[in-house]
Formats: sequence, structure tokens, C-alpha cells
Amino acid sequence: MSDWEKTKQYHHGSKHSYHRSAPGPGYMDWENQPDPFRRYDGAEVVDLIKTPLDTKPFYHEALSCNAISPQPLNIETLSQLLFDSLAISAWKSFQGSTWALRVNPSSGNLHPTEGYIICGPVEGLNNSPSVSHYCPKIHGLEIRTPLPIQTWGKMSEGFPENTFFIGLSSIYWREAWKYGLRAFRYCNHDVGHALAAINIASSVLGWRTQMMDQLGRNDLKILMGLTNSDGDEVEVPDCLIAISPEPIIEPLMTNNFIEDFSTLEWSGTSNNLSQHPNLWPGILEISQATQKPSTVSINHSDSKNSLAPTPLQQDSFSMRKAIHQRRSAVAMDGVTQISRETFYQFMITSNPDTCPPAFQTISWAPQIHLGLFVHRIDGLPPGLYFLVRNKKHLKDLKNKFKKEFIWSRPEGCPQGLDLFILQEGDFQGLATSVSCGQEIAGKGCFSLGMIGAFENAAVNEDAWIYPRLYWECGVIGQMLYLQSEVSNIRGTGIGCFFDDPVREIFGVKDLSYQSLYHFTAGGSVDDTRLSSLPAYPEG
Repeated sequence: MSDWEKTKQYHHGSKHSYHRSAPGPGYMDWENQPDPFRRYDGAEVVDLIKTPLDTKPFYHEALSCNAISPQPLNIETLSQLLFDSLAISAWKSFQGSTWALRVNPSSGNLHPTEGYIICGPVEGLNNSPSVSHYCPKIHGLEIRTPLPIQTWGKMSEGFPENTFFIGLSSIYWREAWKYGLRAFRYCNHDVGHALAAINIASSVLGWRTQMMDQLGRNDLKILMGLTNSDGDEVEVPDCLIAISPEPIIEPLMTNNFIEDFSTLEWSGTSNNLSQHPNLWPGILEISQATQKPSTVSINHSDSKNSLAPTPLQQDSFSMRKAIHQRRSAVAMDGVTQISRETFYQFMITSNPDTCPPAFQTISWAPQIHLGLFVHRIDGLPPGLYFLVRNKKHLKDLKNKFKKEFIWSRPEGCPQGLDLFILQEGDFQGLATSVSCGQEIAGKGCFSLGMIGAFENAAVNEDAWIYPRLYWECGVIGQMLYLQSEVSNIRGTGIGCFFDDPVREIFGVKDLSYQSLYHFTAGGSVDDTRLSSLPAYPEG
């Protein structure tokens, strides 16, 4: 069986429907809950700075191309980048139990994503190159290994001065403990959220990001020191991101330094996350089938390279405030409304053509579109809408969707957005129904399904594109979260939905397009039983 056939088999087997749920544990084994924090016992620890929140840059400034002058790389700016992308944002408490929330959201708040820093000497931090693990619990770096200056020179050759790298990895067991087979999807959603968080935190500092997608998984294992991570608590490397004060021109990175990393001595022993880990059958198989080999390069979208202006409304909302106050709504009030101008801002920040800084690390042409259930938006009729995020797919979408759809541009829609109303009507009940009966999908101002070009993406790239479709969804979800905060409402990512009934709403009868992630935004009903605590003692 080919890798793509294995991928299709996994995707079909991990679907929810009205008649069956995807295979999962069916209960919460609380005594065996995985530790949400990876630590490397015995590694040297370097404390980072808990950077006070600034009023500026404003939200629209941080998302506007070239609006912020690049800041120098030092311990203060590196600390801020990690504080604004992967750190703890608050602790919640209920009846004696406490748990951490993070800047980068996660399905079930389980946080399978880990971060690794590969950098040269950084003022105030280190005098020599190194590889470190970022520990959000302490907001610090655990030094895994020093790098010979010659090795760092090979890796950074051709990059702008002060470029450094962040690697992301996933621990599937953290998600599978609760979600079973579907956990592979959610882990990759979370990688996408982390990618967007890093993109935005970099933009606040005037820095650029770019995916080093030439590297394969085996290369990444060696670079992050994960060659001995296996078993039920396996930690799988996902990607490597270059971060620089200047634009990065491809092709740059070769693999002539990988062998040097394979001979390094690594410090610290990774902690066990559970006493009795039990990774759900099928996850390692899909992970293996979709692992990316080393390739020459990935074609970057024209919109990303051009860094077109962003038509965002000017505002006075601090981007860093939005980053740190972001929360997931647990319930919607069913009455809050937003203006159509605000709704269009959601669409602008979800689209790489109109908001390039948010999508810098998406190194492929957009494959995800938004199928929208509009409920309560002043100036727009309720109904079924669709945002096309790749113009080249429009003809095919019209051919695959229901013939009675009207494909009309809504009133006041900004130039540059391929947003269409398909059908007017009340879709609150249907939105709730296909989102596993969750009322938040019908009681928000709007909800949506992220509809991915499933088969065509694989034909063009191969099975390894499959997790990247979820990464793209996660980036979109992160931008919807931030725009919700700025718009004085709240958002929530929805991983539980009935896959095929969603496609039926739009009339898709084959595997060409699949629903991969859902989201809702609206007036939040807060749980007053919970109390909040500062992210860190100094906070």
C-alpha cells in the first residue's frame, strides 16, 4: 500500500459521523494524564526575561508589512519572542486544581508541541553557538549541546547576520491520551498555531520568518537531538524555522552540516510523561507514512514573496496584549453581533494575499478555504458563505459545489478578498449539528469549516503534504483567535465535527475537498467558577 493510500485510510478511519465516533479511549484516565511540560533533567538552565507588555506596536502595525524597524538580537528580544509565542499566558484554578494556559493554543489544552532553539552567540545569553530546549514552565532554555563554531558557520552560511532557528516537534501521546486516533490531526493543528504565534511574535520585533522545508524528518531528528526518542512517548520533529531581521532569499540551506550534528554529545535526560503511556494504534503508522524526505526546495506562494500591503483598519489595540489575553470561549451568548466591517477584518487576517506576515512560514500555495455559517453580522444576511484563499481553485470549487449556489460577492466586501455568499438562510441549527452538536457553533456571530484541497494537494506534493494541511488550518485558527480579541469577542477552535456531513452541505461528492478544522467567534459566556493566576510568579 502506498503512503498516500495509507494516508487516505487514516483520514477516513479518523472521521466522526452521526453514527460513529473516531476510535478513542472513551474515558479520561486521570491517573495516567501526561505531564504537559517536557524537561531535560541535568541540562544547564538559562533563565529568560519575562518581558513587560508594551502598548505598541498596535495590532494593525504588527500585521503591516515592513511597518516595524528590526530590533537587534539579544537576550531581551529573544526572551520576548519566546514569551509572545510559546510561553504560559495564565494559570487557571478550580476547586484546588490548577492548570496552565499558553500563548499558543492547543486541543484540549494538552500541548504536544515542543520548541528548540539553534543559534549562534547571543548578547547577554551565550558566548558560543548552542542547541537549547525551550521550557515554558520556567520561561527558560535548557542547553542540550554546544555547537562548534565551524558547524554553526556551515548551518548559517548565506543567511543574514543574526539569523537563528526554532525547531518544533510533537509528542503524540499527549493528545492521544484523550482523543485516540484523531490525535494526529490535533497535534498538527497545534503545530500550525505555534507557527502563527512565532510569525506574529517575530513581526512585533520587525523580524522575518521562513520555513526551512528542504529538510526531511531524519535531518530534523539529528538537529534537535531526537534520534533516541521513540516508544509510546515518541517525540517527532515537525519543522525548522529561520528567523532573521532581514528577508531570507532561497535557496540557502544545504545539508552539509547535518553530519556534524550527528557526532555531538547531548546533555540532559528527558522526563517520562506518564507511568503507563499507551499510544493509540495507527498514529505511528500515519506519522511514518507522511514524513517528509529531504527535498531541493518548496515553491513559495507569490503573495508571500511580494509582501503586499495589508488593508487592515487602523486601531489602538496592543498586539502583545491580544497575544497574552487570548482565550478559548467555552460558551457563546447567542445575541452578540458584529459589524460586517469587523467580519471582513477576520477574512483579511485569514488570507495570505491580504495578510502576508501571518503566513510567512507557509511555504506552499494555499490549500485551505473557509466555508462560513454567518449568523449575527450587521449589514450581512445570515447564510452560507465561502472564502476562496487560492484563486486557482475557484473554477474547480464551483464545479464541485452545489449548482444552485449563487456565488455573489457580499455588499462592501474589500478588494482582494474572494468572499462569496452561496445561499441565504438560517444555518444556526446546521452549524451546531455538524460540529458534534456543540452550541458554540450556532450561538456565535459566525462559525466556519476549513475546507482543504485534499486529493489535489497530495497529487502535487505527495503524502507528506497531509500534516501541512493541518498546519495551514492552525495558522488560520490563530489569526481568528487574535482578531477575536481585538474585536472584543472571543473565538474557539473546534476539532470535533462530522466530516462527511460538512462536505454534503457544500455538495462535494468525492475526496477532492475535506473539512479539516472548525472555528467559531462570538460573545463569550465566561465560567465564573474559575479563578485566574499570573503566568509566572513575577507576573
